[in-house]
Amino acid sequence: MTVADRRWPPLNFNRFRLRPFSFTEGLWICATVLAAVAVGVPLLASIAAALSASGQTWNHLTRTVLGEYVSASVGLAVGTAGLAIGLGVATAWLVVATQFPGRRWFEWLLLLPLAFPAYLLAYVYTDLLDFYGPIQSWVRSLTGWKFGEYWFPPIRSLPGAILMMGLVLYPYVYMLARVAFLEGAASLLEAGRTLGLNPWQGFWRVALPMARPAIAGGAALVMMEALGDYGTVEFFSVNTFAVGIYRTWFAMGDRPAACQLSALLLGAVLLLVWVEQRSRGGAGYRSGGAYAVQAPYSLRGLRAIGAWVVCGLPLLLGFGLPALLLASMAIRNPNSLLDPSFLLYVRNTAVVASLAAVTAAIIAGAAVYGVRVVSGPLMRFLLKLMALGYAIPGSVAAVGVLISVGWVDQQLATQPLAIASEAGAASSGLLLSGTIGALIFAYWVRFLALALNPIEASLDRIVPNLDGAARIAGLSPGAVLWRVHVPMLRGGLLTALLLVFVDTVKELPATLIVRPFNFDTLAVRAYQLASDERIVDAAGPALAIVAVGIVPVALLSWQISRSRPRRLPNEFR
Repeated sequence: MTVADRRWPPLNFNRFRLRPFSFTEGLWICATVLAAVAVGVPLLASIAAALSASGQTWNHLTRTVLGEYVSASVGLAVGTAGLAIGLGVATAWLVVATQFPGRRWFEWLLLLPLAFPAYLLAYVYTDLLDFYGPIQSWVRSLTGWKFGEYWFPPIRSLPGAILMMGLVLYPYVYMLARVAFLEGAASLLEAGRTLGLNPWQGFWRVALPMARPAIAGGAALVMMEALGDYGTVEFFSVNTFAVGIYRTWFAMGDRPAACQLSALLLGAVLLLVWVEQRSRGGAGYRSGGAYAVQAPYSLRGLRAIGAWVVCGLPLLLGFGLPALLLASMAIRNPNSLLDPSFLLYVRNTAVVASLAAVTAAIIAGAAVYGVRVVSGPLMRFLLKLMALGYAIPGSVAAVGVLISVGWVDQQLATQPLAIASEAGAASSGLLLSGTIGALIFAYWVRFLALALNPIEASLDRIVPNLDGAARIAGLSPGAVLWRVHVPMLRGGLLTALLLVFVDTVKELPATLIVRPFNFDTLAVRAYQLASDERIVDAAGPALAIVAVGIVPVALLSWQISRSRPRRLPNEFR
């Protein structure tokens, strides 16, 4: 049969028709659409503003510093990802495929650097390694050298920023690589050993190709976090896009030029997301089930000591030593913890983090349940759109939020609304800008994905037959949610609240840009004190941030301790 003889089946347009929805289903659809629009509008507003004329500032940026922004951002992202891959893959391989004393402790202790934001690590190591720090002072007192007579690695540099960020971000690669190794490495390595592969060949030819998609996903997360960082690179005077956006908006006062920088950064992040998804594609390896044999390689003597060094060094440099230095600085300056202003920063942080966590959990729960009630490709697309915000740098999200709420303020200022007049905003044009509400909105855009993932995972474990049984009993979708699902979703809701709360406490660029006037959180206060070279005074707020950050790490560590597959029964080994 020739091509001309082929007959295509007629199109069935009925499959594209929307079925009629009930009033309750319509409400769930509206709630999901509104949540997706709330996340998408700031990003679209930032892109739209970037398309407007930027005047002479943009031309000045392209001639002078744009090349530096590009090179520094690319160098930071690639260097941090390379360091994170090296540390994460090596430690994951050792705790999964080898036996050495203390391996089970390292399995969850290696997650602890996640509790440290990179900018806090930068403050601590600057105090330790800078010219007036204890190490260089000891070298000068020991040798009699003066300034310029010796060379010491500069901590305030691009390599220094890569080191700081790699030490706190490698757990992203570690977690994903560990899971990939656990799913099939042990059994496949046993098969490889029977074929004569030595440990290095087993790693290079069996385990690494199997884990490559997971490693690529972890590296993409690390690169996105590195591109979105502001506190570390600004403190180290590394001119990345995040620093350029802040300077262009607030120092130069050119909003369109700042939006164009934001659009470039947003494009780079979206490209990373696309590359990461394409790199995974259909790549994957199926394991033989939930069972795994014992780690095949036993390390003793010098090899066990080497494994201790490889696993212990990132843990020491990324958590142990900084935590000890922060604690010692806080002890040297106890008044900073007892100062009433410190309690004010704690209160401000607790208020905004609690509001962001509770409202984000409510919005995420409503959106996920809306997708369950009204299933379809459109609803699933809206859910993915809401999850996109976590991949967006905080500075880009903040710029989009400022543009969005500024436009709303303009409309309210030009309309004869009674609410604007009563609020005293008709003359100033500022009803939403510079408020806690705008700051909470920025946190929604940034961290709504953190609430979506655990709630969606918990809801997926509830069989749909339970919904049908409840509906047959006469319950509406809202009643099914409240009386059936909410009691079963307590774990997912609690996890969502916890993750959003902790990330809100640590968030710096969005808080720094959107916060109300004279409203400082612990992160902002630590940044301000460190920028004024008062690192000892910054120890109190920094230590409080780390203490809060340990909570989700402890939760992850508990899950890690439960996730090791069971050993095969004796009759199958």
